[in-house]
Amino acid sequence: MTTEAVRQPAGAFAALTSRNYRIYISGQSLANIGAWMQSIAQDWLIFDLTHSSTAVGVTMALQFLPMLMLGLHAGIVADRLPKRRILLTTQTLNAAAAGTLAIITLSGTVHAADVFAFAFASGLIFAFDAPARQSFVAEVVPAGRLRAAIALNAATFQATRLIGPAIASLLIVTVGTGWVFAVNAACYIGPIVGLLRLRRSDLVPAPAAPRESGALRAAARYVRGRPDVAWTIFLVGVIGTFGLNFPIVLTAMAKSAFHGDASTYGLFNVVLAIGSAAGALLAGAGARPRPRIIAAAGAAFGLLQMAAAIAPGMAIFLTLLGALGLVNLGFQAMANASVQLAATAELRGRIMGLYMLVFIGGTPIGAPIIGAITNHFGPRAGMAVCGVVPALGAVVMAAALARRRREMTGTAQRLARLERSSAAM
Repeated sequence: MTTEAVRQPAGAFAALTSRNYRIYISGQSLANIGAWMQSIAQDWLIFDLTHSSTAVGVTMALQFLPMLMLGLHAGIVADRLPKRRILLTTQTLNAAAAGTLAIITLSGTVHAADVFAFAFASGLIFAFDAPARQSFVAEVVPAGRLRAAIALNAATFQATRLIGPAIASLLIVTVGTGWVFAVNAACYIGPIVGLLRLRRSDLVPAPAAPRESGALRAAARYVRGRPDVAWTIFLVGVIGTFGLNFPIVLTAMAKSAFHGDASTYGLFNVVLAIGSAAGALLAGAGARPRPRIIAAAGAAFGLLQMAAAIAPGMAIFLTLLGALGLVNLGFQAMANASVQLAATAELRGRIMGLYMLVFIGGTPIGAPIIGAITNHFGPRAGMAVCGVVPALGAVVMAAALARRRREMTGTAQRLARLERSSAAM
């Protein structure tokens, strides 16, 4: 074994060979810690103000509604403007929004309407941030390290969940929710500094998309022509809409099913994060994911969430929650990498805009439904539905892909018979 082979990182860690990526991921890690803190504080604050799972669902809906409205158009913006400039703008606006809510909350004048407005403003910023950030990774690392970088991004995002919820829970019970938003505002300094420190000569910017009509139709035609990409995006949308409503079901499970408090909810997020980080790293270490593996991971996600919904005790619930996190992030990392690797550079922003649209944009539909089910039938029923629908979606995807494989095999066999007949004549 050579010295070079020993020194080369494997799997997801291969992306760390890029200086720009090390700087970028460091800044994003600090922002992610703040984002997880804010998520815990926002969910707990609205639940504490209203004592309603439906209100938590409405908050989630408002936060992701802008993605539903603007996701595809934000993808066009990401393809036309420098992505680094977009990200600097969105991170600055995020800091301003979090700082404003911190002041309102610390002053003791916060109402549910303020949280709703903050959620919508954050979602508006996120709608433009997400496609730019997703596709910017391809400019930071060489093409051969892209899949590793995507997996490491996902692993880092989930690993910070170990830190963010713990800090948020501690601040909530000691000094109050307002300080969580204040710390989150300060955390956005990390990505801003990181983006400014990137060595521009090492970036590989994608060619700017021309300003022409039919930009969205070009992305739609590309996806239609790639059934593997189309079905992957379909399953991502199903899981994003109905499966990833953890803020709703876990707050209710913490308070109603297990009679806990904010620290219990924080514990649930920590356990979920441990499994999620492991799942993302495992996904980054494997070969390029095949659609049937992605479908199998989606089915496993649904089955595990159904099992967690009926878990009789805390120990079993936490074990299943960790496994759920592992499978969930394994699925997300594989699906994201599969779509990004399939997309051409000039269409990547629009393709990822579509990806994020179905992944996040379905929340305004799914979150209120899951919130209402949780409110009327209890947290276990809500969590069970979050598992049943993704499992069914995975079955539909697997069946469609199997049918397409049979059709392609049949076509190939008919062509082969025709060739043999022609040769025999």
